[in-house]
Amino acid sequence: MERKTKQVDFWEVLESRRSVRRFKPLPVEREIIEKLLEAAVRAPNAHNNQSWRFAVLNDKADMIRLVDAMRPDYEQALLDSGMDTENAAEFADRRGARLTGAPLAVIIFVAQEDLKRYDDETRSHGEELMAVQSAALAGGHMLLAAQALGLGGVWMCAPMFVPEIVQAALDLPQDWAAQGMLLLGHPDEAPGHRPRKPLSEVVRWVS
Repeated sequence: MERKTKQVDFWEVLESRRSVRRFKPLPVEREIIEKLLEAAVRAPNAHNNQSWRFAVLNDKADMIRLVDAMRPDYEQALLDSGMDTENAAEFADRRGARLTGAPLAVIIFVAQEDLKRYDDETRSHGEELMAVQSAALAGGHMLLAAQALGLGGVWMCAPMFVPEIVQAALDLPQDWAAQGMLLLGHPDEAPGHRPRKPLSEVVRWVS
């Protein structure tokens, strides 16, 4: 018997997506993770270079190792911004708990070896920007796919600020430049809608 697939309305997925930061202590099945990754690599990308790379963390020990590696830099950044030691430690604890509280994390990278290099510095910089944009589009696809599959997720920028630390902590290739991280899982909260600016404020019709 042919298995029936539930039809999901795109606009319903789009309008219902929220940034979810608290998850139930339930694993995300390997089959679902692979569907999310398939959604990611179907995103449009510059020159079809497909320079994105993905590190999947679904083991608590790996997440704790990453959090411990990133923590000193994060705390120091808080201290440099004027926060006192006690509050900096509290903020670091909170962020660490958020990361390790997710059953699944996917870090998105750009593989530097895939980028075209030119003598023209401006053109080379443009290639890097296009690769970053492509990685972000892949992450957006994953978040929408997660919503369609009944999961929740949130984008975090933390790995972008410490790419070498992430590489070392997870034993990844040195040319993988971290861009962001998605925390994903079965939602344990239902965040409300955060209003968006009206189109009249952000759109200009050019004729």
